[in-house]
Amino acid sequence: MTATPQPGGRPAGRPPQEIPRFEAYIFDLDGTLYLDERPIPGAPETVAQLRAEGAQVAFVTNNPLAGPAVCAQRLTSIGIPATAAEVITSVDALIDYLDAHHPRCRVLPVAEPVVIESLAAAGYAITTEPGETDVVVVSFDRTFDYAKLHAAYRAVRERGAAIVATNPDPYCPTADGGLPDCAAMLAAIEACTGAVAEAIVGKPSRQMVETVLRRVAVDPAHAAVIGDRLMTDVAMGQAAGATGVLVLSGATAAADIASDPVIPDYVIESVRDLVTQRSPEPN
Repeated sequence: MTATPQPGGRPAGRPPQEIPRFEAYIFDLDGTLYLDERPIPGAPETVAQLRAEGAQVAFVTNNPLAGPAVCAQRLTSIGIPATAAEVITSVDALIDYLDAHHPRCRVLPVAEPVVIESLAAAGYAITTEPGETDVVVVSFDRTFDYAKLHAAYRAVRERGAAIVATNPDPYCPTADGGLPDCAAMLAAIEACTGAVAEAIVGKPSRQMVETVLRRVAVDPAHAAVIGDRLMTDVAMGQAAGATGVLVLSGATAAADIASDPVIPDYVIESVRDLVTQRSPEPN
């Protein structure tokens, strides 16, 4: 079911869009349910109401810096009770991809410790030696420096290592304007090596879609993906055959919509509009 997207879901001179009901709601986190770990107004109450009505709820994030258990704890602390099993991160998609395409490879990570620990726990050998590297894994990395760039450069240029990145986000939204995200580190490595990432496994990639759909046992036609980015959240939902709902509480402003090639099915101010602007129950 598709509606013409309008800023905030409110076409000029007309009532708000009516949002259909879904069997499953797949939520982005940063900019959608919380910002700087503070809940978006109405988010806890909305998720609670959807669950009370019997809908399935899952949480999906491209942020690789917190594992499912940490994300679940963070959600619970802001009034959205969640379990680790309900959270899918770009690191989950990364490990699924490596398992399928580079099993037992040696990884040189351009990443923070939480990503490195997850890879090691999944059985991947971690190296800092370019000459021993099979895959350079690139992630959101606030410790990125010239030494890491040089090691990645040598691994790709001298060893022929593949590049796999966790997510395509250029920045992570925060209340004070955001932080450079994985795409910035990846751009630097691609620029100096002349190579292109073999895969970017987070939203909206097919790998992330497959990882999510293994967790959500609902026909995608009866599911909605809700997020604050067109190129990741909305595009992933639509690629899976689900409805893509854009919220204007995070990285995307109403003015950005017209110039983007991804057309959302619905545009709402925040997640609370999922219940305040819903279509009436069928008779």
